[in-house]
Amino acid sequence: MKPARIAVIAVAAVAAIALALVVRAMGSQGAPTAVASAEVVDTRPMAKVLVAARDLQPGQRLVDADLSWKEWPVDEVNPAFITDGSVPLPADEAKAAEPAAAKPAGAVATVSRVANDIATSAGKADYFGSVVREPILAGEPIVSRKIVRAGDSGYMAAYLEPGMRAMAIRVTVETAAGGFILPGDRVDVLLTKETRLANVGGDTADKFASSIVMQNVKVLAIDQSTRAGEDEQAVVGATATLEVRPSDAEALALAKSEGELSLVLRSYADTSGPSGRVSTPRSSSAVRIFRGGAPEVVVVQ
Repeated sequence: MKPARIAVIAVAAVAAIALALVVRAMGSQGAPTAVASAEVVDTRPMAKVLVAARDLQPGQRLVDADLSWKEWPVDEVNPAFITDGSVPLPADEAKAAEPAAAKPAGAVATVSRVANDIATSAGKADYFGSVVREPILAGEPIVSRKIVRAGDSGYMAAYLEPGMRAMAIRVTVETAAGGFILPGDRVDVLLTKETRLANVGGDTADKFASSIVMQNVKVLAIDQSTRAGEDEQAVVGATATLEVRPSDAEALALAKSEGELSLVLRSYADTSGPSGRVSTPRSSSAVRIFRGGAPEVVVVQ
């Protein structure tokens, strides 16, 4: 074979190979290139932290819908966070690893352990009824310094509605509906006072008169209890703390000095009416009536 023909065949072969490579490259541009991708999975142990389910404002009382549990990396859990206690935290493990000589013994150890468990782990229901002290954003962990639980210092001031005041009055079993008035109930305040009346002849007569001075008033506490136990049907105490307006507090203080106050329990179906001071009753007057020749003094309201 002649060299010229061999050169032509070689050039044709190289051109064919180059064309095949070009066609293959053009075809591969339309198909997506498969790239192996691995999703990053957080394998750290997680704890359940109590967080706000929505924005909470100061003075708001916590209910079930305000709280929720959120998964939180154990190594990022602050000691002030409230957890459900299902996962041991690093702080707990560190305490468990302490030498025996460094640990408190006996009753001191028991008290310390119980106090720590209460502060850092609890059920969600344990915080129902607590009052928000500082604003809490949705998803933010609940911490003790931002809420006030029943029995904590400052609870009553946080529990009061804005613009309202707390005022205590003395009560007994007889003047508090036999002890069946519980914190959270609504009552009327009844004043019973003695009036000494003088008639025309100079004689005097003592008469008793009763009137309602406050109506539909909320009972905040009986003694120092702001809530009754789950199975408690009655609470017997020496004082009842009522929620009143500033002007109503003045009327209630005046009524305390005039006679004996009694609390009249209202039905749950009768708590939507007006609340506060009732209009001041008219002053009492006496009328002397003769019956069968004997004078009788009658009190007219």
